[in-house]
Amino acid sequence: AGVIPLALGGQNWQEATMFDSIVLSTGGPEFYKKAFNDLDDEALKSDTMKKSFDNLAKIVQYVDPNFSGRDWNLATAMVIKGDALVQVMGDWAKGEFVAAKKTPDTDFLCYRFPGTEGSVVYNSDMFGMFNVPDDRKAAQVALATATLSKSFQSAFNVVKGSVPARTDVPDTDFDACGKKGIADLKAANEGGTLFGSLAQGYGAPPAIANAYKDVVSKFVHGQIKSSDEAVTQLVQAIDDAR
Repeated sequence: AGVIPLALGGQNWQEATMFDSIVLSTGGPEFYKKAFNDLDDEALKSDTMKKSFDNLAKIVQYVDPNFSGRDWNLATAMVIKGDALVQVMGDWAKGEFVAAKKTPDTDFLCYRFPGTEGSVVYNSDMFGMFNVPDDRKAAQVALATATLSKSFQSAFNVVKGSVPARTDVPDTDFDACGKKGIADLKAANEGGTLFGSLAQGYGAPPAIANAYKDVVSKFVHGQIKSSDEAVTQLVQAIDDAR
């Protein structure tokens, strides 16, 4: 029909973010945790990981030839314009749809990657607080207090498209996608199926996340030719990063 099935930005963090979900979908929650949070050798070397790379190879067949180096928001724009069908991205991508005056459940849909329903792979935006002189501490506490307040958590995430870190923030001001995201996060948190994203640096330390992204990207761009080779290189890269 002339529509690109999958909008993807060919940058290593985008490719690895998608692969996080492919691994969770292929192996299930326990496998994801073992492989990408516990860095269990047996899981990393397994046939399930090979199958995950095979599934990644299939999905990449649905991407247009010009994906390499594309920024995530440009891939989002492809879906907004109707040039592409879907994008696999964090919930912040919804902010682009809202800015383009698109309405959830009318103009577009938000849903978990197929096969990952009931689980959430997360990252979190943070404000760093440093040890400051006494005359600045009151202002710092005021900033932290405001940032953590329910009203700010709601206002910020409504605009950005993401979900509040606090699970007790009312979903009153959120649209359909926001309400679903809040409910999904709460359920995953309570059910033990909330997992740190390896691609985003929350599943393991940065050196390991960078090694992971490098292997996934080489596989997507054809520098690694098979799932067997990909698994071998992934295990080696993670071992070296440790």
